[in-house]
Amino acid sequence: MAMENASPVTEFILMGFIDQPELQLLLFFLFLVNYMVTVVGSLCLMNLICLNSLLHTPMYFFLFNLSFIDLCYSCVFTPKMLMRFISEKKIISFTGCMSQLFFFCFFVNSECYVTAMACDCYVSICKPLLYTITMSPQVCSLLMSGSYVMGFASAVVHTGYMIRLIFCDSNIINYYLCDIFHLLQLSCSSTYANELVVSVVVGTVVMVSSFIISVSYTLILFNILHIPSDKGCSKAFSNGSHITVGLFYRFGLLIHVKPSFAGSVGQGKFFSVFYANVVPMLNPPIYSLRNKDVKIALKKTLKRITN
Repeated sequence: MAMENASPVTEFILMGFIDQPELQLLLFFLFLVNYMVTVVGSLCLMNLICLNSLLHTPMYFFLFNLSFIDLCYSCVFTPKMLMRFISEKKIISFTGCMSQLFFFCFFVNSECYVTAMACDCYVSICKPLLYTITMSPQVCSLLMSGSYVMGFASAVVHTGYMIRLIFCDSNIINYYLCDIFHLLQLSCSSTYANELVVSVVVGTVVMVSSFIISVSYTLILFNILHIPSDKGCSKAFSNGSHITVGLFYRFGLLIHVKPSFAGSVGQGKFFSVFYANVVPMLNPPIYSLRNKDVKIALKKTLKRITN
């Protein structure tokens, strides 16, 4: 994509958490630990899935992609954010800002495939005899490809409309990354088309995905209530996806659909940090520590390494 800048503004200043200078060092170490845990956790889970045939199933295929997206998503903005904590230079170029926006939108919207994980969970619990046929490798690949295509198309639309805007006044972004709504606030040209695109794209993704997830887990809950054994109930909730899915869409909805509600900017940063940093960090432990198959695969891998 050609980044043709029609604005006199050639760079932006990302303020980040500069309004709390006494906490800069503490925040640096907190975000550094968060980033390291996210990267190590995602890479470990991805390698574990690749190296163990026991985990070559549809559910772990989706988990592999979830870890990959979380890893890439964190790498889009966290390294730059960490550098700004220890450097006086808070500047990002126009091209760099638009690139960050593109990849941010791409990975955020690609993660809408959690709907596929909900469907996979529904089929495995409610239709176990049809599981291998319904969730075939071809179907799984198609679902994932569709999610990446949707993420790419959404990123192209958002970034394309953003490049068309003219930024001629302030270039200070009171945030830690190039986010859609904070960029729109700096524009001195009409942002109606951008706001309409955001409402349509985000609203559609969130509403459709939330509907599918809600229906899937309602049917799962109804089904497990009729499972007499504790083993069946344990299997139903062993992957922990109901927790992560709920967190992802709840905080995503707060940030993208209602970005400037009556609260303070600090409150918006808090929700964004939870959504962008904490949830990706929680995904690997949630899916690993509560999952029997992952524990068995981990033991086999460690035994193979030690021997």
